[in-house]
Amino acid sequence: MPELSDVLASLPRLKLVAFLEGCKQAEFGTAAELCDLNKSTLSKAMTVLEDAGYVAVRKGYLGRRPKTWLALTDHGRLAYREHQAALAALTRMAQQTAASTQPPPSEA
Repeated sequence: MPELSDVLASLPRLKLVAFLEGCKQAEFGTAAELCDLNKSTLSKAMTVLEDAGYVAVRKGYLGRRPKTWLALTDHGRLAYREHQAALAALTRMAQQTAASTQPPPSEA
């Protein structure tokens, strides 16, 4: 069975990785807005994910304004997909268990 990622156990980190799975890269402010995270929470999540090797952070300028771009690494993409597979496996196990432990239908 695939393993759940402890790094993705935090909702803000999971939201960010799920968002980045859908795009090549995202600007920090855009990611904060669309993931419904305040910038402080996103910054903390970004740091943990970067330290784990799940997210690459690139800083630069757009005109004169400093900007930060985030991108999911190959390692992060694999971890996210394994996390999804582990969640799906848990769901299947619950469905199988529920089906095998339910009493038979009563005859009316």
